[in-house]
Amino acid sequence: MPFLSAALDRVKPSATIAVTDKARQLKAAGRNVIGLGAGEPDFDTPANVKLAAIKAIEAGKTKYTAVDGIPELKEAIAAKFKRENGLTYAANQITVGAGGKQVLYNALMATVNPGDEVIIPAPYWVSYPDMVELAGGTPVPVVCTAEHGFKLQPADLEKAITPKTKWIILNSPSNPTGAAYTEAELKTITDVLVRHPHVWVMTDDMYEHLVYDNFKFTTVAQIEPKLYDRTLTVNGVSKAYSMTGWRIGYAGGPTQLIKAMATIQSQSTSNPASISQWAALEALTGPQDFIATNAELFKGRRDLVVSMLNQANGIQCPRPEGAFYVYPSCAGTMGKTSPSGKKLATDEDFVTELLESEGVAVVQGSAFGLGPAFRISYATKNSDLEEACNRIQRFCANLR
Repeated sequence: MPFLSAALDRVKPSATIAVTDKARQLKAAGRNVIGLGAGEPDFDTPANVKLAAIKAIEAGKTKYTAVDGIPELKEAIAAKFKRENGLTYAANQITVGAGGKQVLYNALMATVNPGDEVIIPAPYWVSYPDMVELAGGTPVPVVCTAEHGFKLQPADLEKAITPKTKWIILNSPSNPTGAAYTEAELKTITDVLVRHPHVWVMTDDMYEHLVYDNFKFTTVAQIEPKLYDRTLTVNGVSKAYSMTGWRIGYAGGPTQLIKAMATIQSQSTSNPASISQWAALEALTGPQDFIATNAELFKGRRDLVVSMLNQANGIQCPRPEGAFYVYPSCAGTMGKTSPSGKKLATDEDFVTELLESEGVAVVQGSAFGLGPAFRISYATKNSDLEEACNRIQRFCANLR
C-alpha cells in the first residue's frame, strides 16, 4: 500500500509470535497441538507480586508516573545490580520500560544513525536485527557455530568491527540457543572491545537467573570495568519472576544515554504501567528463593528434552548452559521426504511439516540467523515435553 512507511520494508513480523499464533489457531480449530514456540515460563507470577499489584490498585497508584520509572523501583533496580552483579548505578543511570524489548529499542533509536553498524552474534533473538533496521542502522550478524558452543569467538568479533560499528549486542544466556558465556570466555570478548573505544556494548541479561550445573553468571561491565562507561546492562522481570505479561524491563548505563532513552520513551509510550511497576518493585525486593527452585525444574526439563531429541533420527541437540531453549540441528533430515510427500529443503520445511503432521509447533532456525535448525522452548510441563519429543521422534522416523 503506497501510504505505508518504507521502514516496513526493512522488517519482518516476529517468527516466534507467528508460530505461537499459528499454534493457537490450530488449537481453536480443534487440532491437538503442543506449542513449544513461546519463550514464556509456565509458572504463575508469585503470589506476593500479585498481591502487591492489587494493593497498588486499591491505594490508587493508577496515575501517570515519571516517564522512565518510579523512584522506588529505580532504587530497587540499583540495589539488585549492586547485590547480584557488583555494579553501582545511581537513579539517573537507570531506566524502566514496557519490557526489555522497549528498553533495547529505545537505546537503538536514541543512538543509531543511518550507516551505523550493530554487531549481532548469530543465532540471535529474532527482534535484534529488525530493531536495528527500524532505527536506520545496519545489522552485522556474526555466525557462531555449534562447534564453538554458539558463542562469539574473539577473532571473529575483531574481524567484524569497522569504523562504522556503533554497538555489539550480547545475550547470555542466549535466546535461542541457551548458550552462556563463562567468565573466561566473556573476558576474551571484553579484551577485544577494550581495544575499540568507539564500540558500545548492549548486554541482554534477561535469562541471568536461569543457569544450570553450577554455572556462574557474569556480565560485561562486571568483568571489565573499563567498559562500564559504554555498556548498557539490560534486564527485566519477565523470565525469572514469570511476569512476561506485566511488561517491565530495565537497564543501567551512562547518564547521557539513559536521558536520551527517556526522551524517546516520552514521545512513544510514556511511563510503563504504574501497577506493573509496583509489582516489579515487590518482585525485586521480596523473597527470591523460588527462583532457584524454578531453575532446578527447568534443568530437569532441559535434560529430558536433550536426551529425547538426541534419540530422533537426523537430529543433534547440544546441551545448553542456561535459559529455557534448546537449538537442535535438523541437518540430518534435509533432503528427506515427509509423510505428506514434501521434500525437506529448509528448516522452515521441517517445522511446517512437523506442525502439519504431528501437531508440534517449534520455530525454524533460519529466523534466528543460523540453520538448518529449530528452537524449542521447554518452558512447559514435562508431560507435554515428553509427548512433543515422542512426536518429533516419530516424525523423524517416518522421513524417507
